[in-house]
Amino acid sequence: MEQNILDCVIVGSGPSGFTAAIYAARADLKPELYTGLEPGGQLTTTTEVDNFPGYPAGITGPEMMMDLQKQAERFETKVHYEMITKAEFSKEVGGVHKLYAGNKEILAKTVIISTGATAKYLGLEDEKKYAGGGVSACATCDGFFYRGKDVVVVGAGDTAAEEATYLAKLCRKVTLLVRKDVFRASKAMVHRVQNTPNIEVKFHHELIGIEGENSLVERAVIINNQTQETSTVDVEGIFIAIGHKPNTDIFVGQVDLDENGYIVTEKGSSRTNLPGVFAAGDVQDHIYRQAITAAGSGCMAAMDAEKYLAELH
Repeated sequence: MEQNILDCVIVGSGPSGFTAAIYAARADLKPELYTGLEPGGQLTTTTEVDNFPGYPAGITGPEMMMDLQKQAERFETKVHYEMITKAEFSKEVGGVHKLYAGNKEILAKTVIISTGATAKYLGLEDEKKYAGGGVSACATCDGFFYRGKDVVVVGAGDTAAEEATYLAKLCRKVTLLVRKDVFRASKAMVHRVQNTPNIEVKFHHELIGIEGENSLVERAVIINNQTQETSTVDVEGIFIAIGHKPNTDIFVGQVDLDENGYIVTEKGSSRTNLPGVFAAGDVQDHIYRQAITAAGSGCMAAMDAEKYLAELH
């Protein structure tokens, strides 16, 4: 049986995946998109999106992703609610790439990887309980809602230092919990934290619980891991800033990844080291990690894929 070779398959369904689908579909590439386990990506865990242009009243993350999906489907993108579990990429220009969703084999001339990244959490039950009610992993997404309030940031690296200094501009007080007696962050970021008067750093402290009414955060339960003494801090927001993990496990050994597992793309493009394989969104961007930058890179990936296919003929 002759198997259908698709022009373009998109793996992942966040802002980058759906934007890539919109552009690829309008270029007549007839893209097929595989949503993965979390259709809509990280944005579906964000309650309010206030910083995406074109939504003056704001919008919820899930609603925005539904809008993007409808737009992609309007141009005849085929959306599959399945997860790609394995990839076998060709190294040849014009080669056929193989993807697998369980036992189903999918053949494609171009693949756009937009599998995103997953914020790391501590693994406390309370984190789930208060998700959307004061627990966040993104200060630039959610910091605005804590203007004039007290918050806790957990972490010791550049992410935590950045989130703490960003929040300090908006919040009354930021308590930064660092598990050891030193930061892992760069010197420049440590100086910024130390020179911000409304950040209090608590070394040797860890978050062990969260308390509140009606799934809204009211207190952080913390422990001094030297003395084992527990205490509470009255806060309305808790930001977990211990990093992100790019969703690239199935591409290891095929696509070039950096030391943190992010896909390496050519500067100023979405091209990976493999011909016909492109990457967009948080899977290749550990700096900005915003819906708008992800969408922009999805547009780039679709245009790069279209150009690649045009040059084959």
